[in-house]
Amino acid sequence: MLTRVPDYYEAFHCLAGACPHTCCEKWEVVVVDEETARRYQETPGSLGERLREALQTDEEGDFCFPLRGGRCPFLNRENLCEIHRILGAEATSLTCRTHPRFIEEYGPFREVSLCASCPAACDLLLGSTAPLSFLERETAEPEEPGDPWLCGLLPLRERMLRELADRPRPLQERLEAFLLLAAEAQILLDEDRTEDLAALAADWKKQETAVPPGPGLFPHALRVLSKLEALDGDWRELLRRAEEAPPAAVPETLLERLGTYFAFRYLLKAVNDGDLLGQAQFCVLMVLTAQRLTAVCGLWEAVRRLCCEVEHSEENLEALRLAFLRDAALSPGAFLCQLRS
Repeated sequence: MLTRVPDYYEAFHCLAGACPHTCCEKWEVVVVDEETARRYQETPGSLGERLREALQTDEEGDFCFPLRGGRCPFLNRENLCEIHRILGAEATSLTCRTHPRFIEEYGPFREVSLCASCPAACDLLLGSTAPLSFLERETAEPEEPGDPWLCGLLPLRERMLRELADRPRPLQERLEAFLLLAAEAQILLDEDRTEDLAALAADWKKQETAVPPGPGLFPHALRVLSKLEALDGDWRELLRRAEEAPPAAVPETLLERLGTYFAFRYLLKAVNDGDLLGQAQFCVLMVLTAQRLTAVCGLWEAVRRLCCEVEHSEENLEALRLAFLRDAALSPGAFLCQLRS
C-alpha cells in the first residue's frame, strides 16, 4: 500500500515530559480501544486495579478514562504516562499511540499528517520556509478498492497545491485561485461529472471573476469561531482580542506552508460528502485566521491553538462546514472580498 506523509514526518519526536502543552489534558475523556481495554481488565497489580477503577464507558458505549482535574488520571507530576512508564508504549490505547498522527485511509493508499496542535509538530511545520512537500513509500499491506472520485480528486488536489506554491504571485492571489478552482470543481461534483475533474485540473486557467461589493470575513468569522466548543477557556477572549487588533505582518512562506498542510489533510475528504468547496473554504479560513491571531499571540501559538480547538473536534469541523453553507457572511463571495481587500 502507498503511504504519503509530509516531508518532515520522520523528524518528529514526542517531547514527553518536556512538552509545554501535553496532549494528555484538556480533553473531556481519553478514548480507549476495545483491545487495549481488554488488556487493562487483565493487568495485575496496583496499576491494574487503578486501570479498572478509572475505565468507564461513555454514552456511545466506548471505553474511556474521564479526565480528573483536566488531566488523564495516568499522567503523573512529571507529565509522563504511568501506563507507558510501567507497561511500555504498546500498552497505551490506540489514540495515545498514534497522536498527533491523523491517519486517513483511502483504499489503495493512506495519508498521514501530524496535527500542529502538538508543539513538536508545530515546530516542524513552521520551522522551515521551504515549500512543503510530501513523501511516498510502499508498504507490504494489501490495497483495498478506493472511491471512484479519487481518480479525479487526486490530480485536482495536486493542481490546487501547485496554485498555493506559486511563489512569484502574492499569497492572496494564490488563495483566490485555490478557491475559484474549488468552486468550478464543485459544479462538476454537483452534476456528478467526476470524470471531468482531471481535465479541469490540467486545463484550468484563472478567469477574471466579478465579486459583488461587501464586507470581508472579519470580524464575523472570528465570532463564528468563538461559538465553537472550546478546549481552552481563554479561546473566546483570544478571538475577541484578534477582532480588535490590526492584522500582523506574517511571512507568506509560512502561511503558504500552513495552507498546504490543511489542503493535504482535508481536500480529499470531499469523497465523504462531496463538499470540496467547503473543505477549500476551511483551508483558507484557517490561514487567514492564523494571520489575524498572530497579532495577539504570535504565529506559532495561533497555529497550535487553531489546530487544537478546531481539528480535535468533528463537531467543530461540521459546524464550520454548515456555516459556509448557511451563513452569507462566510460565503465564497465573502472570502473573495476578503482576499481582494
